[in-house]
Amino acid sequence: MQNFAIRYADDVHAALAQNAPVVALESTIISHGLPRPDNLAVARKIEQVVRDNGAVPATIAMIGGQITCGLDDDQLVRIATADDVAKLSVRDLAPAAAAGLDGATTVAATSAIAATSGIGVFATGGLGGVHREAATTFDESADLVTLGRTRIAVVCAGVKSILDVPATLERLETLGVTVAGYRTRRFPGFFISDSGYAVDWSVESPAQAADMIRAQRQQDVGGAGIIIANPLPADEQLDPALHDATLTEGLAEMERAGVTGKAITPFLLSHFHRATDGASLAVNVEIILRNAALAAQIAVALAS
Repeated sequence: MQNFAIRYADDVHAALAQNAPVVALESTIISHGLPRPDNLAVARKIEQVVRDNGAVPATIAMIGGQITCGLDDDQLVRIATADDVAKLSVRDLAPAAAAGLDGATTVAATSAIAATSGIGVFATGGLGGVHREAATTFDESADLVTLGRTRIAVVCAGVKSILDVPATLERLETLGVTVAGYRTRRFPGFFISDSGYAVDWSVESPAQAADMIRAQRQQDVGGAGIIIANPLPADEQLDPALHDATLTEGLAEMERAGVTGKAITPFLLSHFHRATDGASLAVNVEIILRNAALAAQIAVALAS
């Protein structure tokens, strides 16, 4: 009978046993979020950035039906290059394991697995959120509900501006998820530094972020996550005028094409890549690298 328990890379297992800093990393950005062959090079670079900042990277994925916390390089190549890698949210983990699949974990699945494994800090690019027209489609990312019941700190660049940002912030408040800007009281819009909406809290350093996480653990009140929203510097963001024009064009094109449901996000991101001549992709990579560095610094401060 197969054992479906989470499998750990040796360095991740050792770090967790010693309460050393570990940063969880998602794998959908590798298999579904970035074009080949850039995806593999970026995945390796993300892990190296975590190491350079003093923490152990734990990229999470499913390999042959086994949830694996910390991939070796062969496994990283497998997730980056195979054509049949499933995209796995929390609900998909058990059936995918039973089927013996390879799978890339979403923000929701990565958060849940990391928290179960005792990893307190997770770096990603941007969260999923409430989709436009959700009042009629009820289309909302599982990321939100998962963070509402999972105690983990997620370093991200807010949510993608293709989503309904104010509705997403309202849902996070309802779910009890703490949202703090990193050195800002403005909520970032992924490609752009300021989505146009404020947040109630901010932290000024990795040490202060670690204190916030530590306070939540010691108070032990509620079980929701913490979002540390880390905006790109204004001079590194996608040009806001180009962003707004591209988003307007993309939404109109999407409506003409009749794109709905799960196809919306990849459709609009692909449109951004084409319409900005790859500038949005370069911004996307910079976002995850900066978030990985900050997450590692927070993990180091938390471990100390």
